Amino acid sequence: MADNKEGAQVISITIYPLKSCRGISVPEAALSSTGFRWDRQWIVVNSKGRACTQRVEPSLALVEVELPNEALSEGWEPNPSSFLVIRAPRMDVLKVPLAEPSEVANSVSVWEWSGSALDEGDEASNWFSKYLGKPSRLVRFNEASQSRPTDPNYAPGYKIKFNDAYPFLLISQKSLDVLNEQLKEPVSINRFRPNILIDGSDPFCEDLWKDVKIGENTFHSTELCYRCKVPTINQETAEAGSEPSETLMKFRSDKVLKTNKKPQGRIYFGQMLVWEDSVAQEKRKTIKVGDPVYVLKMVSSYDDVSV
Repeated sequence: MADNKEGAQVISITIYPLKSCRGISVPEAALSSTGFRWDRQWIVVNSKGRACTQRVEPSLALVEVELPNEALSEGWEPNPSSFLVIRAPRMDVLKVPLAEPSEVANSVSVWEWSGSALDEGDEASNWFSKYLGKPSRLVRFNEASQSRPTDPNYAPGYKIKFNDAYPFLLISQKSLDVLNEQLKEPVSINRFRPNILIDGSDPFCEDLWKDVKIGENTFHSTELCYRCKVPTINQETAEAGSEPSETLMKFRSDKVLKTNKKPQGRIYFGQMLVWEDSVAQEKRKTIKVGDPVYVLKMVSSYDDVSV
């Protein structure tokens, strides 16, 4: 039986249309087989076609993106007057048509994946080249011709766009609260870039979840989210520091959690998910703020948690 005795529910949904740039908080988001619609649809690449992220370009934290309100509706399709609007300090506003471009960029790579993508043209390229101070291009994932599978060891048969590893990242507000109690200066949840933020559950209980129902949709956990340097970057200033990673190492490292793998000095915060109903689409294909969260299956210890 599904467990919701604690009253857990979704309190925030965020999509990140342009990878490593600011997210958009939405009241409801349409689901797709590769994640929320528009999430990680675009990415900036360097002259070699490699993805640019905050790990190397922290100033991307200051890039704001905006979609038309109607773009978030289930089944909506763009028209000639629909744009992705991009803003950044000391830069003119960039408007990128939501209608798919015809130009193709080859040899685009994100981590282990490489393939082609849709090129958003010279205006966007010049904008990001000026902002980052180096040759750059803006490209869009081409779902019609490209497929990027998730790790078959943890989520066989699922796909992503320009996400790091899996379609969704879920974090509990209580987990953030516990972290902030140990920090001299509390951090915002935007340091961790979750898609789904929940409340009403115990701190870090999401670590042990295997199957969870959110509203009418069922999700399966894959791996705990291994954190890189991005959480150390202040998302309001783009300045990097040592926290919260330094504190997380004390109680969220693989050594402390005693996972079933040999410690590698990694820290974990958040649970990555796939949408189990992505093939059978007879159910409502959205989740919204306020949806209840039901735990369908969980493990009893970190020995059984995938990392």
